[in-house]
Amino acid sequence: MFVYYVFVFFAALIVDTIPFFGPPAWTVMVFFQMKYNLNIWGVLVAGVVSSTIGRYILSKYIYLLSSKFITAQKLEDISYIGEKLKGRGWAVQFFVVLYTLMPLPSTPLFTAVGIAKIRTMNILPAFFIGKFTSDMVMVLSGDYLARNATQVAEGMLSWKSISGTILGIAIILVFLFIDWRLLLQQKKFRLKFNIWK
Repeated sequence: MFVYYVFVFFAALIVDTIPFFGPPAWTVMVFFQMKYNLNIWGVLVAGVVSSTIGRYILSKYIYLLSSKFITAQKLEDISYIGEKLKGRGWAVQFFVVLYTLMPLPSTPLFTAVGIAKIRTMNILPAFFIGKFTSDMVMVLSGDYLARNATQVAEGMLSWKSISGTILGIAIILVFLFIDWRLLLQQKKFRLKFNIWK
């Protein structure tokens, strides 16, 4: 049985080391928990610890990869956001916890951290707290869905699920296409779609 928790650890580590858009680690946790009837708390500890390590690894090499695909100007904008995360105060920690509580990929957060070359260790405790909480909700929900699949399947394509998916995609696009430097320095909103090399 212990070997399945090792599988959870390495599977979550792999998906959270992937740059840009990979599957969320909680899907791996839910899969193993449901398939092998594992202890939810054991799955969460193994998954979130490895997810945190994966994001740390991602932040250490993403700058090299990003510079090959994203324009220098967009890298500068993302770096500017990363600079805002350099502080050690409660506001930065609160932001990281809040961000990881939302159903958003943490790749953009660690991309900004990596591009700005800031100390990842400063935000990892806050990331772990938020990630553990949000993944706990997802794994418990997955367990509930597995036990009540028929009733849930009937309401799967509701307006709430569709609008939630659209909102998540829109937030990712906003992160990428907003001219953050212009917004934060001059309080002017502008979208820039030419960010790819």
